Amino acid sequence: MRVLITGTAGFIGSTLAERMLSAGHDVVGCDAFTPYYPRAIKESNLAGILPDARFKFHEADLRTADLAPMLEGVEAVVHLAGRPGVRDSFGPEFGSYAEHNILATHRLLEASRKVRLFIFASSSSVYGSVPTPMREDGPARPVAPYGVTKLAAEQLCLQYAAQGLVPAMAFRFFTVYGPRQRPDMAFTPLIRDVLEGNEFTLFGTGDQQRDFTYVSDVVDTIVAALARGRGGLLLNLGGGHKVTLNRAIETIERLAGKKAKLVRKPAAAGDMFVNEADATKLRAELGTVPKVSLEDGLGSQIEWVRANIRLLRR
Repeated sequence: MRVLITGTAGFIGSTLAERMLSAGHDVVGCDAFTPYYPRAIKESNLAGILPDARFKFHEADLRTADLAPMLEGVEAVVHLAGRPGVRDSFGPEFGSYAEHNILATHRLLEASRKVRLFIFASSSSVYGSVPTPMREDGPARPVAPYGVTKLAAEQLCLQYAAQGLVPAMAFRFFTVYGPRQRPDMAFTPLIRDVLEGNEFTLFGTGDQQRDFTYVSDVVDTIVAALARGRGGLLLNLGGGHKVTLNRAIETIERLAGKKAKLVRKPAAAGDMFVNEADATKLRAELGTVPKVSLEDGLGSQIEWVRANIRLLRR
């Protein structure tokens, strides 16, 4: 098939694009290179696929670009682009979150009325503080503006599906990690600082629990959805490895052979204490289950950080 992947220069987007190309598909990529983290990291993510004749890349902002050329001949859209990050969504930056996460999604939906499937990347942040494991038919009470914008965007997608306008579905991603993870997410800077002997700031006690999901398990599930997904689906995509941050840090220390120099600070606003996916619906709809253990996944991420340490330095 020919698939459009937005946010292609990012962590999940570049990994998915590589997988699709290796399977013989044509990929159209789009990324705005917003300055949320260094452009050089994103360019490094794309380096291996830019020469591929079956990959066509557009540097474009979904809020303003002419989307028709990107969607020409496209059968499916995987919409991974957006503005991430919980802490910055409080305060004056909220307008940017609303534009990148809601308005850009609406614009892309309007341009995608002829596609067979539209997959939207939502977030477990839409749940907020609710009973666990978190279920798709349970309450969604985001505790940060970022989660509010992701919830609004996923609901836009589901309404376009319900009205028969675009066969859109959404995944709620749970704490994705692995090689190429964004440098603002906990593991990449933590591993970098452990390897280089630097101090690392840990917000909260470290007793926060996360359902960590390895990037290849995410990509496997998106590929399965491209084959078997349907409009109107809302699915948790969780890794089944719920552990505390302290336990994850201990695992990194053991695998890296070095101790972390932790500087502990109070929990940040909007930080969920627990997230855990109920993946019953995911298994029933797509038959996918997580395969990569936290230890194996962290081992791979440590090796990636070690190989890219200069690029990832502050």
